[in-house]
Amino acid sequence: MRDHLEGIILAAGESRRMGYPKPLLKIGERTFIEQIAETMLAVVPRLVIVVGAHRDRVRAAIPNDARIAIVENPNYARGQLSSLKIGLGALQPDAAGALVHLGDHPLVKAETFRAVADSYNQTGKQIVIARHNGHRGHPVIFDRAVFRELETAPEEEGARHVVNADPTRVVYVDRNDPGINLDLDTPSDLTRAGLPLPPTG
Repeated sequence: MRDHLEGIILAAGESRRMGYPKPLLKIGERTFIEQIAETMLAVVPRLVIVVGAHRDRVRAAIPNDARIAIVENPNYARGQLSSLKIGLGALQPDAAGALVHLGDHPLVKAETFRAVADSYNQTGKQIVIARHNGHRGHPVIFDRAVFRELETAPEEEGARHVVNADPTRVVYVDRNDPGINLDLDTPSDLTRAGLPLPPTG
């Protein structure tokens, strides 16, 4: 069944520029990882969260939910695609595709996740990407038909290698949602977004 999607959150990065594990930053009273997991579980029945750097601290912040599987990327320093490959390998065999999001993009609206999933079901495209103001971002859906390409793609190029290989199989979902491409890499990025700074000490 095509609409049986599972989710993947990539939360293995080192957060060097932030100086604090980004999945543990706060939005209101919740951590980024809590916020993103809850939002995605409203759209998918199962979620895989990939941890790496800061794995113990991030793991401890992940909600205790039977729908969430946590997997570790020991090679997280090789980049985001290395974590995506680990996540794809942890999906259930009957998952038609993966709804992929980043552990440092907490401001994406719930309606955006739903719109991307709806587009995947309605268009039959193998890759569905959220876009805001002409700039593509996250979430992204990859159909199982492209998993093998992702697993063999050069890690230095990332998933864009697969996205750019054949534009005819890609559809963009335009949303009035700045969270789609809001990068939160430094404390000053948090300030601009109206979010609290990392704890000190």
